[in-house]
Amino acid sequence: MKEIKAYIHNHRIADVIRALKESGLCNTDGTPGCRNLAVIPVKILLKAMDAREQHYSIELAETVINESKLELVCEDHQVDELVAIIGHAARTGQADAGWIYVTDIVSAAAIRWL
Repeated sequence: MKEIKAYIHNHRIADVIRALKESGLCNTDGTPGCRNLAVIPVKILLKAMDAREQHYSIELAETVINESKLELVCEDHQVDELVAIIGHAARTGQADAGWIYVTDIVSAAAIRWL
């Protein structure tokens, strides 16, 4: 199994989720496919697309932009297709519109009612 994490501009995250669901590879109904799809709001120290996207974080004492971190777990054979779907749907027209990372899952255990 693999974990995919992607840092995506907020205005693109809805399109990414829609593309993942439409692919049939990511379902929230418990059928096989990618699972544990999560979107987490994050503050990123990246170049903003325009000045309106950027703001000063008092907590970090830095200029930041708000982005979304997408996380999901999938089977090894799904990685290339999922990365391509995410990358295509997350494009902004800028040379650097975010990053996608893929890591190995060493172990996974379901939390169950015992």
